[in-house]
Amino acid sequence: MPAFRAELVSVPMYANVFLLTTPQGRLLVDTGTVVHAPRFMGLLRSFRPDALLVTHAHPDHAGGAFLAARAGLNVLAHPLEHPALLGQVHDLPYPAGRPRVGRLVSRAHPKVPGSALRAALPGQDVLGWEVVHLPGHTAGQIGVRRGGVLIAADAVVGSADGAHLPRAAYNHDHAQALATLKTVAGMDLREIWPGHGGPLTPAQVQARAARDGG
Repeated sequence: MPAFRAELVSVPMYANVFLLTTPQGRLLVDTGTVVHAPRFMGLLRSFRPDALLVTHAHPDHAGGAFLAARAGLNVLAHPLEHPALLGQVHDLPYPAGRPRVGRLVSRAHPKVPGSALRAALPGQDVLGWEVVHLPGHTAGQIGVRRGGVLIAADAVVGSADGAHLPRAAYNHDHAQALATLKTVAGMDLREIWPGHGGPLTPAQVQARAARDGG
């Protein structure tokens, strides 16, 4: 277990950014916000990833993806997230209840060029990590799993008092988000790393799924 943990580094940039190293290569998961662009550029230079995987297109997770593309990296994401990453749709649910503001925020963010974008599909191996579909927060949200560890994106949120779901207003399909939480709770895992907050135990996720999922 200690050897595996040395292969995973989490860097908070509002959302968590993950540096994953396996014998197959170095995978960067998510980018943080565009406000964190200078720090993200430093990660690109120091970590020298082989690819970037974006769990979903919300700008707190994908705000720096255009920088990875400029650096010559492939940007991997579920095909359902491609339209938002390309700037073809702007249905951002932030801030809650203010879709016009969300559209303006989305339009203001630099987009990923189509030449850099690649599909990451459920079950696919990406540099030693298995892609897992975690829909609900967005339709195409994905995580990656390896050795009992799941990078869970916003399928679950970590806090001082345990596991939570994002607010219903922030989920594309809240019922689907609840179903995904139950799916994660039923996985054979030993550690869950959420898109926000610190690592969670399976027991914490299971407890939240029991409370929220009925």
